[in-house]
Formats: sequence, C-alpha cells, structure tokens
Amino acid sequence: MAGFCLLRVMEDVLLNAIIVDDEAPARSELRYLLGEVGGVEVLAEAASVREAIEKMQSYPVDVLFLDVSMPEVTGIQFADALQRLKNPPAVIFVTAYSEHALEGFKVNAVDYLVKPVEIDRLHQAVNRAAEYVTLHVKATQSERIPVEKGGKKILIAIDSIRYVMARDDYAYLQTDSDRYFSTVSLAQLEKRLDGHGFFRVHRGYLVNLAMVEEVEPVTGGTLLLTLNGVEEKIPVSRRRVSSLKKALGL
Repeated sequence: MAGFCLLRVMEDVLLNAIIVDDEAPARSELRYLLGEVGGVEVLAEAASVREAIEKMQSYPVDVLFLDVSMPEVTGIQFADALQRLKNPPAVIFVTAYSEHALEGFKVNAVDYLVKPVEIDRLHQAVNRAAEYVTLHVKATQSERIPVEKGGKKILIAIDSIRYVMARDDYAYLQTDSDRYFSTVSLAQLEKRLDGHGFFRVHRGYLVNLAMVEEVEPVTGGTLLLTLNGVEEKIPVSRRRVSSLKKALGL
C-alpha cells in the first residue's frame, strides 16, 4: 500500500536520471530496480565523476544516483561541487557504506540508500527526488539567453555557458561545443547572469564557477583557470584572486 501511494505522487513527474557507480553490476542492478519502481528514465550510466560530468553536458538531468566510494573524486565531493549550480539535480546516494550518511545529507542529498537496495526504500527515495524536482528544478529550468550564430538569433541554456569574453562593446559566449556572439556588453551580461553562478575574474572575462576544474597559480600572484570542456585557459586578474578563492571555497 505504501508503494502504491508513492507511485500516485509520481505519476505526473518523469525524472531524467544518471547512475554513477564505478561497478558495472551495481549500475545494472539499480537500473533494473528503477524500472520496477517506474517514474524514472535512466538516460545514461557513468563509472566515474569525470564521466558523469561529460554525460551531464549531453542530457537534461533531474536526479543523480551516486555512489560514495569512487576513484579520483568521491561522490560526496561531487555532490558538494554540484551545489554551486543554480539548479543542481537531486542527489540520491547509493552505497555499501552507511557511515557516510551524515556527510551525504550535509551536501543536500535527498536520500541515502545502503546496498543491497530494498525496493520500498527506493520507492521512497524516488518520491523524495520527485518532490525536490517539482519544487526546486522544474519551476526554473530552461532559463536561456539570446545569442547570434551564422546571422541567426538563437537561444542557449545559461547553465551551458562556460565563460563570457569581452570584445570591444560586444561579447562572445563559449559553451563546450561552440562560441556565440552577443551585441550585449560584458557589463550588461554580468547583470543578466547575476545569480546564476558566474564570476567576473578579469575585466574581459566572466566564468561559470560550476565549470572550473583546475586553478593554476602563475607568476605575479595571478591565476589561470581550466574549465570543463574548454581548451583555452582563462586569466584571473590579481585583484580578483582573493574573492575568487573565497567563491570557490579554496
């Protein structure tokens, strides 16, 4: 009966999900269980945080089913970084280790499941994710900004922008796959993007803090930033270094 009630809450909400776990059998088992629960479409699987980030560039994600113990970057660290996004996806930890539950909830996970996953608990977790998405994501998703490409006006998602670069009175907006032109100045775009996790690192650059992967000190007390999906390194002016480090929690 409890499972029936949860499914009724879910019937108008279809969650787009990515499963992140370094063990393939665990991913397969969870995918099967989610099929039994319903209300969730697993768009992709990832064996690492790096792979998950790549998948998130291609798919609109409502919820991440995230293992805690993974190589290089842990699930806790990844979930913490996701909080810098304006509209982070719901996170459900699925792990063999119950002792990390407190850490999981500190990074705003909607639930914490211990393997082997019980289907009733998975029902409950999916329901919580649906409530989170309904309240926090669906109402504000798909915020877009007009740009120009090939003489045409198009709209791109704000959270797909890696950085904005000033050129005279105009600006270029860089995503992971393309560069777009805007007749709006960098100063105007800074106001437009306020509240979306962008930071003015230099008089000529705005960067999306959620896309920062590496911070490299250079001569003269300045920094160079490496952003996800971007080869070009972004300079940070000396007077912006301290406030940037604070914004990144460094």
